[in-house]
Amino acid sequence: MLAKLMSLLRLGIVRFRTGSQDRWYGCPPKAEQRIYFANHQSHADMVLIWAALPEELRSITRPIAAKDYWTKTPFRQWITTAVFNAVYVDRQATPARPAPAEPLAAAMQPEAETASAGGPDPSPEMPPKKPTPEELRAALPEGDPLAPLVKALQSGDSIVIFPEGTRGHGEEPQAFKSGLYKLAQMFPQVVLVPAWINNVQRVMPKGEVVPVPILCSVTFGAPIELAPDEERRPFLDRARRAVIALREV
Repeated sequence: MLAKLMSLLRLGIVRFRTGSQDRWYGCPPKAEQRIYFANHQSHADMVLIWAALPEELRSITRPIAAKDYWTKTPFRQWITTAVFNAVYVDRQATPARPAPAEPLAAAMQPEAETASAGGPDPSPEMPPKKPTPEELRAALPEGDPLAPLVKALQSGDSIVIFPEGTRGHGEEPQAFKSGLYKLAQMFPQVVLVPAWINNVQRVMPKGEVVPVPILCSVTFGAPIELAPDEERRPFLDRARRAVIALREV
């Protein structure tokens, strides 16, 4: 009950201070499993995009939260856990013992290496077998920063991520890191929705703790898909362009 009341209070404060507007330009708000990916300018990004979602989507959508920042005080940790139901991520990978990767290794081997002795010779033109999403998820090390996001998606939740990894200070997002690409490979059925968060950097300048009342908006764009055999960098550049394009909408 306390978390529900705090959620309503927080929502009211955010919308009062920022006039938070949600604009669904390329897709409607829909209760399907999604990965929302957006530009990153402030710690307030998580709060603003959460506030922009309709109530029925907020309950099934988990924003990511930098563990070192959002667990620094008991109140921050409580509000991100009880109110936002956030997924904590470490900004640096934690050392972990190597996870068994036999399924992935076997899937990546050419047929020539796995053919039984005395069997027919494999075709020399046959390419290596592409690993399945299940094999990619099984091969992810336990200490990988993506592990909590994979767990959330496996449980059926939608998530909000910021592919830049760290906050940018320019007019355009920094180059996207590989996490979005890996998640798209592991969960091809999840809808990828770009979003542009406008003005949030002016609401919560770096080093400030009190939001400045400035009109903000979150624009959601048309979903994108990972094309068959699309390489990592072309996909990430295309995803970044999809986010930037929403700035002018």
